Amino acid sequence: RQGNKWIGTVGRGLVKFDGTRWTVYNTSNSSLPSDRIYVIAIDKQGNKWIGTEKGLVKFDGTRWVVYNTSKSGLPDNYVRAIAIDRQGNKWIATSSGKVARFDGMRWAVYNVTSFNLYAIAIDGLDNKWLGTSGEGLVKYDGATRVVYNTSNSDLPNNIVKAIAIDGQGNKWVGTYNGVAKFDGMRWTVYNTSNSELPDDEVNAIAIDEQGSKWIGTKRGLAKFDDTMWTVYNTSNSGLPDNRVYAIVIDRQGNKWIGTLGGLAKFDDTKWTVYNISNSGLPSNIVITIAIDGQGNKWIGTNGGLAKFDGTSWVVYNVSNSGLPDNIVLAITIDKQGSKWIGTSGGGVAVLR
Repeated sequence: RQGNKWIGTVGRGLVKFDGTRWTVYNTSNSSLPSDRIYVIAIDKQGNKWIGTEKGLVKFDGTRWVVYNTSKSGLPDNYVRAIAIDRQGNKWIATSSGKVARFDGMRWAVYNVTSFNLYAIAIDGLDNKWLGTSGEGLVKYDGATRVVYNTSNSDLPNNIVKAIAIDGQGNKWVGTYNGVAKFDGMRWTVYNTSNSELPDDEVNAIAIDEQGSKWIGTKRGLAKFDDTMWTVYNTSNSGLPDNRVYAIVIDRQGNKWIGTLGGLAKFDDTKWTVYNISNSGLPSNIVITIAIDGQGNKWIGTNGGLAKFDGTSWVVYNVSNSGLPDNIVLAITIDKQGSKWIGTSGGGVAVLR
């Protein structure tokens, strides 16, 4: 809430950045049990809950408390994911497939799965939805464990890498064999054999104000309004490349689509393509896109970061800025308008 950024690294410890000063916490200068940080969650009291390969850590800004298998109810020291529910309980997913619930005093351990856990989402009823590396999708309400897999449901693949919950409470489950929508009772599976989804490997999903899903695959873009599919590819549209890796929707409803052949803007009628030949885009390989409060598009490529205001381009790279690497993999924009840029070189750049 104070605007500090807490950054977990793999091998260099935990970093706090207040916008000016950097503070590094590691095994040499703190009670942190490992310098490999995999997940960070912050509760309502401002405590940082830090998942490492050697246990769970609570840090209140002054005092460190370490929880591990030898002195707590933590079932496994390798903490992969943390979610905090509305009651403040911490749900901790470990590499062993066990999930621990910790209310600050008492531990409860649930043998959710024998597989690795990849994702946790909590719905409006406080159910936990867990994505596994091979068992499928697991719903856990605090007492009962329900497993959805290819044997007992219409889940298309038992490897669940992503879970999203929409405004109606539907679960959208991404697998390597298509997308499944689950409303709690019925499954609706979309794949290349039963729908117009252009490919079963889904890389990006965005939902517009009308509730239409825009789904990016390695063989084109699909719009789905829950009834009709519209597929866009290089043969029937202005899409510059069928391999779609990023989709964002601006306030005017324009779709900005990142592909391996450039950037496309689509207003539902007209396509406008930006590439290295006709614009200031530094590379045709567009990996990530973010839009700031002024409507500027921040475009991450494998050749640097580009800012586009609709008319002019500004390019940031390792030669002309503090960008630590030209391969930009992730961009997020905070409430103050600062751009946080994650790069392939392991660095994070802040642009104000």
